[in-house]
Amino acid sequence: MSSLPVSAVRVEVPASTANLGSGFDALGMALSLHDVVSARVVNGPGGSATVSVTGEGAGSVPGDERHLVVRVVHDTLAELGFPAPPALELRCENSIPHSRGLGSSAAAIVAGIAVAHGLAGIDLRATENVERALHLAAVREGHADNVAASLLGDFVLAWRESERFRAVSSPAHPDVSPIAFVPQAESATNVTRGLLPERVPHADAAFAAGRAALAVHAITRDPSLLLAATDDRLHQDYREPAWPETVALVRALRAEGIAAAVSGAGPTVLALPVKNVNARELAPESFAALDLPVDRVGVRTHVED
Repeated sequence: MSSLPVSAVRVEVPASTANLGSGFDALGMALSLHDVVSARVVNGPGGSATVSVTGEGAGSVPGDERHLVVRVVHDTLAELGFPAPPALELRCENSIPHSRGLGSSAAAIVAGIAVAHGLAGIDLRATENVERALHLAAVREGHADNVAASLLGDFVLAWRESERFRAVSSPAHPDVSPIAFVPQAESATNVTRGLLPERVPHADAAFAAGRAALAVHAITRDPSLLLAATDDRLHQDYREPAWPETVALVRALRAEGIAAAVSGAGPTVLALPVKNVNARELAPESFAALDLPVDRVGVRTHVED
């Protein structure tokens, strides 16, 4: 039998958008679109798992211990002092589109970490625990912006300090109303990152620093500045060969005065329109428009009977 104090948990994890223009690998925001994972310890060989998936990824992701959430659960339990992995039964209800720039892999990682803490009876919201969880998630993801948003909720600033990933969350202004324009095409982050140059001109770096700083003010204090704040010279134009329709939509929205940026590595476009502006009229039919309010809470964990 398992030595874990809790036998069943359910976690809800929000989607996320990252970069928000020039805030490359630094700025992120949680969005109200959630994956739900129910996990139960069962009798069976240690480390084994059965995983059922509905919604996004159904039929295309592993249904056993190779599933990303299961692997993260096992690794996190070991970090928490439970080296003998239990046999698990997982039910995943996925709403976050895979490989679209809305943080689906980050959400899976955060879900696994939250499941492990729940089964271990450890409060993930305690400061020392959330800091450790953030670092574990960011190490696996490779950067902290998406995982920080899914973990903490709201608008996040992420950075790396002395080889440690860190992040803080701040309330987005109530008038920040994200719309995601999601195409059918999928992305591979390692491919789109490969399009980025190793160096950028000093003028572009200075431009990006100013706009990323302005984005913090615009998102938290003054959304009227979002158009300028979400401008970018660091990465979006370099991704155009991979996502010409995505970059074209960003430019079309911005030409009409609507703040817009590539969401993460794409191909989704994030729009932050001011009130009484209909951004949907500018999007091609190949993009599905989703109203995704800011998620204020981040990952939720519920102990089940």
